[in-house]
Amino acid sequence: MNYPFVKPKFYLRLIKELTRFIFQPRYLILKDITVRNKVYHTLGLFLIKLVFSLLVANVLAIFYEPTNITDANMANRFTPLVYLLVGGVILPLYEEICFRLSLKFKPLYAALTFTSLSYYLLTKAIYKTNLSLVDETFYTRVLLSLFLGISAYALMYRVKIAQKLAVLWENNIRWIYYLSCVLFAWLHIFNFELNLTNVLLLPIITLPQLFSATIAGYTRLSFGFKYPLFVHMGTNLLFISLTFLPLD
Repeated sequence: MNYPFVKPKFYLRLIKELTRFIFQPRYLILKDITVRNKVYHTLGLFLIKLVFSLLVANVLAIFYEPTNITDANMANRFTPLVYLLVGGVILPLYEEICFRLSLKFKPLYAALTFTSLSYYLLTKAIYKTNLSLVDETFYTRVLLSLFLGISAYALMYRVKIAQKLAVLWENNIRWIYYLSCVLFAWLHIFNFELNLTNVLLLPIITLPQLFSATIAGYTRLSFGFKYPLFVHMGTNLLFISLTFLPLD
């Protein structure tokens, strides 16, 4: 069988397509591509993302290496199996709903994104706790987020409003795509200690997340929601699994 993963030209073509898309995001592209090629493209981009993330992490570690307090916290609170489930499956699904699902507009998609973002902001900015922590504020955060999401859906479900929003989305997908990428990357600052150094280095220490977001947005708009979701899950599962390896 003809596998493209050993061909440098395959990766060069993917990088060119991704770069072209980043400079000129489009609402619908690659509509006629086969499922097999979608999978090949997605896996190829996953490998490119993996290499880039490792390269940036290693270069950054030479000068400065901030501690990811979220990962450390989850590793301490959960058993390995639960850590894999929460960090490798549940959180990627949550983040993809939060930042990628509504790149293609539907009232339900936008409402789910609004609900997820509300939960994120309530958790991090208001209650200053962890997304996965079931504490005394958990049900308050969930219920408030659901209320806001249902209210947004009730408003956007109206035909005239939905039609206007759909046109607005399609005409401004470039800025919506850029905003989703920056939000995804920069909100990861909450994974680190909020000190002056980390805040000043925010664009640098979140560079891997920004690159991941550009790829995820590209695959979501080009192929569908499940493709960036599986890449996100695969990345998290891989890196979480590596933390279980003995270092000695």
